[in-house]
Amino acid sequence: MITTDLMNGGEFLVKDVRPEDIFIPEEFNEEQLMIAQTCNDFVETEVAPHFEALDKHEEGLMPTLLKKAGEMGLLGIAVPEELEGFGQSFLTNMKANEAIGSAYSFSVAFMAHTGIGTLPLLYYGNQEQKQKYIPRLATGEWLAAYCLTEPGAGSDANAGKTKAVLSEDGKHYVLNGQKMWITNGGFADLLTVFAKIDNDRVLSAFLVESSWEGISMNPEEEKMGIKGSSTRQIFFNDVKVPVENLLGNRGQGFRIALNILHVGRIKLGATVIGAMHRAVNNAVGYSMERKQFGSPLSDFGAIQHKLAEQVVKLFSTESSVYRASKDIENVIDAKTEAGSPHGEAHIEGIAEFEPECALLKVYGSESLDYIVDEMVQIYGGMGFSSEAPADRSYRDSRINRIFEGTNEINRLIVADSELKRGLKHKINLFEKAEEVKQMLNGNPSDLNHLGYYELKHAYVSNIKKTLLLLMTSAHEHFGKKLTWEEEIQMNFANMLMSVYVLESTLLRIEKLEQKGLRSDISVYRDILDVLTQNVMNEVQKESKEALSAFLEGEEKKEMLRKLELFTTYEPVNAKESRRRIAGKLIDDQAYKF
Repeated sequence: MITTDLMNGGEFLVKDVRPEDIFIPEEFNEEQLMIAQTCNDFVETEVAPHFEALDKHEEGLMPTLLKKAGEMGLLGIAVPEELEGFGQSFLTNMKANEAIGSAYSFSVAFMAHTGIGTLPLLYYGNQEQKQKYIPRLATGEWLAAYCLTEPGAGSDANAGKTKAVLSEDGKHYVLNGQKMWITNGGFADLLTVFAKIDNDRVLSAFLVESSWEGISMNPEEEKMGIKGSSTRQIFFNDVKVPVENLLGNRGQGFRIALNILHVGRIKLGATVIGAMHRAVNNAVGYSMERKQFGSPLSDFGAIQHKLAEQVVKLFSTESSVYRASKDIENVIDAKTEAGSPHGEAHIEGIAEFEPECALLKVYGSESLDYIVDEMVQIYGGMGFSSEAPADRSYRDSRINRIFEGTNEINRLIVADSELKRGLKHKINLFEKAEEVKQMLNGNPSDLNHLGYYELKHAYVSNIKKTLLLLMTSAHEHFGKKLTWEEEIQMNFANMLMSVYVLESTLLRIEKLEQKGLRSDISVYRDILDVLTQNVMNEVQKESKEALSAFLEGEEKKEMLRKLELFTTYEPVNAKESRRRIAGKLIDDQAYKF
């Protein structure tokens, strides 16, 4: 029975959250950790020895490894048991994704198969379609790909030109068109293809078997990174698709694509955590081995600064992704208990957290980019050599800021979704903003006598107040035209992302201390201190830039005065905090936070 007071998507901006309200990674149970360890072991024993061969596209290697994963049940973790899967929870699946995420291009192929390759069918397929294909996908007998992007349709997916025309006898749709950047395209057996039926304005989706006549493809794309993943252009020339292979309803394709992107975004947030672990462990290992001026690199403050910031990025990403994942799982479970079918419960549960999914995709991908960039720097000249692991980490990371919608698109989604939820009264954004305005007429809160966690919560609350003031003021100023003020929306998105990540990390560390789960809690407070200072500096910058984009003169000065009340903070000795964080990483010789 679900008894949790359910969190609504986007509600973090207007709601005070307690440590007991969130899930933290330290609360994974034994079974969940065992599944994750199985995934880790598979990566290290079956995949890692072939990293180089995968990058060279050794014939048949990637599909062979995927099929091995299928034989072990790893492709069916999220698939219900009645369809030959393991039937594990959303949160368990996210933890497994983290483990696979350290496997470079293999993780891309794995996620494409288990995510965008399998989930449209699992969530939207009818019983006949699911019975026919899902067991094959869950066991690895068949492999899957997702065909959405076209040469003229990237972020604007609905601009696609691929056409489907019903045959005269009404038994087939005749498919014609071109798709590009198709992951797993070179070996997939089942393709989810998006096309417009006749002259429809919106897309429909089709289940297409790659063996059918009329399907051809270009050679493998030569890519900057994730070289081991198969990426092809696929052409459809009068391909006959049985009418029973229409996925969902006619015209539902865009909605299917949109909802699958929500899933992909939060899953990418978990996947990059695995890549971060590998990169941080390699970075600290090398810093301890490499000597300069008679001492290991890890002895130098400049290197410790880099190592500590890597830890802060990783720890804060973990905190945020698993907080959101459990909130999503709670809604999925509640809808399932209320009688919603499996697919519908998952679609609605994940779509509910659209802003969180988008912001975590951005934060996770950019945190990984920071980590691998500093990894190259720590390796120095060797970091620029393809013989060292920094090379593959650096190249493979870059795609994550483009996958599942570019980070620019996702930032706009974060800000736009949050504001629309306020306008539709799904969250009380405008009501809370009015309370903040009334508060400014009185005396500002005194932060001088607050305890450690009380002060951090006050900072989080003040960032939220800053956002409420700015977002509602901008809406008053621009109205519907705010949609086109993308630079301002990105300012808001960066602040929303910062406050969600800071609050998630704060709540995790506070919960660790309350439950006595860590004896060395002081170093976790160091992580929180560094993150808080980084975030407060970011918020000061973003808030001033945003308001200066639409206010002038006395009105601008007055708003700056108000924001000063909410963005002022007491600096800490971040240098010493970083040294202690790096010290633990170095002592442990790996990330063990």
